[in-house]
Amino acid sequence: MRAPQSRTKEGTAPMTSSAELHKRRGSAVARGVGSVISSYVDTASGGTLTDVEGRQWIDFAAGIAVTNVGNSAPKVVEAVRAQVERFSHTCFMVAPYESYVAVCEQLNELTPGGFEKRSALFNSGAEAVENAVKIARHATGRPAVVVFDHAYHGRTNLTMALTAKNMPYKHRFGPFAGEIYRVPMSYPLRDGGLDGATAAARAIELVEKQVGAENVAALLIEPIQGEGGFVVPAAGFLPALREWATAAGVVFIADEIQTGFCRTGDWFACQHEGVEPDLITLAKGIAGGLPLAAVTGRADLMDAVHVGGLGGTYGGNPIACAAALASIDTMHELDLAGAARRIEAVLGARLRAIAERDPAIAEVRGRGAMLAVEIVQPGTLTPDPAATAAISAACHAAGLLTLTCGTYGNVLRFLPPLVIADDELSRAMEILDAAFG
Repeated sequence: MRAPQSRTKEGTAPMTSSAELHKRRGSAVARGVGSVISSYVDTASGGTLTDVEGRQWIDFAAGIAVTNVGNSAPKVVEAVRAQVERFSHTCFMVAPYESYVAVCEQLNELTPGGFEKRSALFNSGAEAVENAVKIARHATGRPAVVVFDHAYHGRTNLTMALTAKNMPYKHRFGPFAGEIYRVPMSYPLRDGGLDGATAAARAIELVEKQVGAENVAALLIEPIQGEGGFVVPAAGFLPALREWATAAGVVFIADEIQTGFCRTGDWFACQHEGVEPDLITLAKGIAGGLPLAAVTGRADLMDAVHVGGLGGTYGGNPIACAAALASIDTMHELDLAGAARRIEAVLGARLRAIAERDPAIAEVRGRGAMLAVEIVQPGTLTPDPAATAAISAACHAAGLLTLTCGTYGNVLRFLPPLVIADDELSRAMEILDAAFG
């Protein structure tokens, strides 16, 4: 960890301590809102966070894949400052403005698929997913939505139904929305190494027998699962599902909320296998830390909804739109897709070296700067969430902010900002190496 640089007045103790803030939090913030670390952030830049006492962490969380361009990216700061001085809000549904249109134009151009597209802007990933389901149901006149084991799609009522994991996301929050059907995911480590085509056929057979393709409005899938454990499906799984959906008149929705915007080494994870979704949901890395989300997709589907059927008070807020345009410009300028591939080459090699000596690591997986290790009891595939939590805690104590995930809580995931400096990445790998012992 870097030397402390406390915020002080003339050499006195820090003006506010994390302990003081935590005490205030206890009497002000709902207990159901958790945090990974107990320190409170004061500043952040690039690939580091600094708390109110001057302690620094190398950031391998990126706000859960949000700050792809780094915290307080210069172009984002400049764009936000300029926009807030012009106007902060009108509601696009009341008095529209150019930046909303410009963001939609960018998304229509950047997302996979050479067909004509339209976009609509929202506030959060869950809201984008809900609207994608609305659009698919409206356009097809069908009710059913197919999702996958280990999936995570949000915390609202509908998206909790779409999400697989009970605790902490769904426990005692039901009843949930209906007409949601879950089928097996391609999970090579845990499905006996089924190839992608076979795993897809297994899922499709269940849909056709138990739901009926003619009743399915949408098939919703993360190209690489996020909260479910950074599960990378076997090659051919996504293309086979895409082919079936096209033949069955089912809307193929790619949830790229965590994988999008250069995170996996391309602009979008679907591009790695040439998959062109009918609709794609976007959020997180889109706007450099400001809340913004989108649904982008085929013009005939997006335009099927009646006027007034899509929208929201804050969706496409002008400040968030300004941040998104600046973020996208930064991604182009700095070739952040290439940066993600370089991070994978360096970090992936180090993780594989650790795995060779540590039998608790069952698999190193991921793509680009979205990497993970699955931790088990040595010699088995029995998940070991306690060991995973302990390793993550050791990283935190040494100055590296990491996150866990997975249906079984036994996956340690790594999401550095794509602008992370070489020395920060090197130091992070040293901490990881020591944490595994």
